[in-house]
Amino acid sequence: VQLQASGGGLVRPGESLRLSCAASGIAFYGAAWFRQAPGKERDFVAAISWSGGTRDYPDSVEGRFTISRDNAKNTVALQMNSLKSEDTAVYYCAAARSRYPGRSGDYNYWGQGTLVTVSS
Repeated sequence: VQLQASGGGLVRPGESLRLSCAASGIAFYGAAWFRQAPGKERDFVAAISWSGGTRDYPDSVEGRFTISRDNAKNTVALQMNSLKSEDTAVYYCAAARSRYPGRSGDYNYWGQGTLVTVSS
């Protein structure tokens, strides 16, 4: 299993950005996005079940971020709207050898990360 995250960049507060994770071999695996801001621990951002039918978000991004997946194209996306300066971080996609680990489960595979900077 290999994961490759892309789509990061510099945006202004209130703008949108879409991250994509190209993932081979995860059609039946749960997936998620995490982020790590400078000097802080890695935080959970969004999780999606293998079928896409179950999703979970922390309060900090609920209503602004949407995780989705296309198993035919082996991709997992994170649509981020109404971005705030506190969303600045390196974003990582992850996959697990289970159908839905959720926010607290173990993730076995990680991408390399893509930097999102929100600044005016």
